[in-house]
Amino acid sequence: MPRYDKYEPKGGGFRAPLAADWAAADGAIVAVGLDNQGRVVPGAGTTGIVGVCVLVKTNKKAGNIVDVMTDGEIVEAGLAAGTIYAGVDADGTIVDGAPGTGETRIGFTVEANRLVVRAAR
Repeated sequence: MPRYDKYEPKGGGFRAPLAADWAAADGAIVAVGLDNQGRVVPGAGTTGIVGVCVLVKTNKKAGNIVDVMTDGEIVEAGLAAGTIYAGVDADGTIVDGAPGTGETRIGFTVEANRLVVRAAR
C-alpha cells in the first residue's frame, strides 16, 4: 500500500480538513485541491490541484485533518519507473504522461514504486 516516505513537515506540504468522507480506495494516491472553505477535495476543487494525498480508512471522514504532500516521496506506489505523472482535475486520478489540458504535473518515478512528488505551484 502506498505511503509517505520522505516528507519535510515544514515545507513539503500542509495540513487541512477533508471536505467530505473520502470515497477513494485505501492507499490510493489522489491529486487534490481545496474548496472555497479551504477544505481538501479530490480533484481540482476551486484552487486547482495543490498536492496529493494518500489516505487510509482511519482518516477518511469529513473534517479529519490530513497531510497534503506538495514536495516529497511516496513509496510502494505501484507505478512504473521513469515516468512523469499528472493529476486529472475531474476526480484527482493521477495518470502517466506529461500534463495535458486541464491537468497539473504531480511528479515522476525514479525507480519502480517510488513517486517523487513535485506538485506544480
